[in-house]
Amino acid sequence: MAGSSTVLSDSSLLSRLDRALLPIERATALASGVAAFSLMFLAAYSVAGRQLDRTFLAPLFDKIGLMDGPLPGYVDYIETLMPLIAILGVSYVQREGGHIRMDILVGRLHGRALWLFEFITVLCMLVLVLALVWGSWAHFDRSFDCARPLCSRDSSIDIGLPIWPSKLIVPVALTILSARLILQLMAYARAFFLNIDSPPAVPLIQSIADQAAAEAEQLKEGSK
Repeated sequence: MAGSSTVLSDSSLLSRLDRALLPIERATALASGVAAFSLMFLAAYSVAGRQLDRTFLAPLFDKIGLMDGPLPGYVDYIETLMPLIAILGVSYVQREGGHIRMDILVGRLHGRALWLFEFITVLCMLVLVLALVWGSWAHFDRSFDCARPLCSRDSSIDIGLPIWPSKLIVPVALTILSARLILQLMAYARAFFLNIDSPPAVPLIQSIADQAAAEAEQLKEGSK
């Protein structure tokens, strides 16, 4: 999206559902950020271990069992963490209106025309996401089997990490996104039929002036 957005709240059922779903979305977004940080830590550990292994400190680290070489299975850990980083926070970004899109046309629409356009686009997204939920769950189901060790039919190449937890993350994240899209569909439909200027539970695009004022207010609060 081209600009900042804001989500309004009121006493309506849709707004209460929006606020109920938000903690789940924040938790998944936080987990995504922790996964990204963990990946950076693993990279630093692996590189440091490779470099220290070539120095006079290598015997010392060998004795304490730390950084005695590159991290085994580093690529496997990357493959495991990547779904968390890539998709786990997608619903939170949708709630905040942070996904990239072209606002040249949308920015010229107002009132019912805008809400109708938003309804159609969100509906198309929901159809696609539901198809992805079905396909990603089938992909997970092919990998999961409790009759096998670690309940896994497949594993990573180097150190044999089970892959099904990473595959399960995708349908879970997309299911949360589906719930968000359904909420937004109902909110846009309500705004269309009642001709509401600023409906709750959906991201509202700010003008350039409003965006600048909000950023200035954030800087002002941060300087206190």
